[in-house]
Amino acid sequence: MNTQVNSSTGTRLYRQVVTKILTLTDSGEYPAGSRLPSERELAERFSVSRPTIREAVIALEAQGVVTVKTGSGVYVRERQPELLNLGQAVSPFELIEARVYLEGEAAAIAASLITDAQLSLLKELLKEMADENIQDNIASAGADRKFHSLICEASNNKILGLFISQLWEAQENVENIKRAHTAVCMKDIEQRMAEHEAIYEALKSRDANSARAAMRSHFARMMTALHQTTEEAAVNEAKLNALKIRERFSFKRMVD
Repeated sequence: MNTQVNSSTGTRLYRQVVTKILTLTDSGEYPAGSRLPSERELAERFSVSRPTIREAVIALEAQGVVTVKTGSGVYVRERQPELLNLGQAVSPFELIEARVYLEGEAAAIAASLITDAQLSLLKELLKEMADENIQDNIASAGADRKFHSLICEASNNKILGLFISQLWEAQENVENIKRAHTAVCMKDIEQRMAEHEAIYEALKSRDANSARAAMRSHFARMMTALHQTTEEAAVNEAKLNALKIRERFSFKRMVD
């Protein structure tokens, strides 16, 4: 994957294109149901290469913003806000639990259906994930989402794709879930990379049981890390409240 980078900002150009297209869809220039301009037209409009446009389209498709119809073009999808509207009612634990079941089965199905081209792209996404960790020192959400979305695509099940896309939208846009996920992903980045590599190897081996187990193992660590993060926050809050009570009802204060 030959990813162009803006030398002045260090930002991958496809991300800038994604942001610009999202702005245009939100403004109504490209409403739901409309067809995006051709790859060549978009490349000329944004002054980037056609491979960069392809990467942006992959990212937009992974986010559920567009759908690619072979032989027809790229179309803007209707937004699916139902899960997002639940807001704080959705807990990070519920989201991970849902991903365990849905993405575990998607990986198992994909193991027997994934193409060599999709496996090659997964391998490139692993490299991109590693690069983003090094360059940004943050959880590589862009490549991570594309990695998981591609596995779902390889399952050839559009219903699974819809549900998993909604879970990603909640993870990236519902504030309490976004905060929790960022905190969890910052824990042991090397292990996180190893888990994704294990998923890739299981898919490459066309082993459904191993693919399911590797995906669930990935989420098991996330769930454990989320428990630890939540417990640490609760302990710190309890200590702070105890300190406030100690200061308020200090015996020294009573006798001075």
